[in-house]
Amino acid sequence: MNKNASKRTRPRSLEKPGRIVIISSPSGGGKTSICRRLLTPARKRRGWRFSISYTTRVKRRGERHGREYYFVDNEEFAALVKDDFFAEYFKVHLYHYGTPRQPLEQVLNRGGVMLLDVDVQGAKRLKKLYPQAVTVFILPPSERALRQRLKRRGTETQTQLEVRFENAKKEMRLFRDFEYAVVNDVLGEAVRKVRTIIEAHSSRTEYMIAEHLIKSMS
Repeated sequence: MNKNASKRTRPRSLEKPGRIVIISSPSGGGKTSICRRLLTPARKRRGWRFSISYTTRVKRRGERHGREYYFVDNEEFAALVKDDFFAEYFKVHLYHYGTPRQPLEQVLNRGGVMLLDVDVQGAKRLKKLYPQAVTVFILPPSERALRQRLKRRGTETQTQLEVRFENAKKEMRLFRDFEYAVVNDVLGEAVRKVRTIIEAHSSRTEYMIAEHLIKSMS
């Protein structure tokens, strides 16, 4: 049998679906750093991607439009909401954030892994929309370590820092709402644990059965 022909004629129901991985943490927890470390060139070639959110907050030093976020003003954000552009959107720390819908649908239909770096509110809403998504909560090793990380960023006034820290303490108590929790004490170790979670999830029976059937038909 021609293997290429077999691949072209496989029923879509047997194809391994794409995966959505929702990574959340309080501000300063390290979710963005973990996502960046996970996106190695080799994984990108295998279809791993990062969902870039839209936000109305001001760019921080070193950030670039279209890399960390798409930075838009309130009027542009409102227009995107009206057009049903976002899978979910919310307001946190005085600013609006939104996750574009189309990239998520593309991964689900074509395969690959989509990493989402969102806060607790966004994670809950996305899990309702995509119940098959994997949810991982990143915890700092302690409240003291979290406060030190937020201070080191140097991106907020003292008042803004206190607001973020108080919100972060509340969010840390919600880690049990997630399927997995990883303590980010040493970044490299946290990245390894999150990678293991994602790869292990692909071996769940609903995926393995499909792969077995595909092989038996080849």
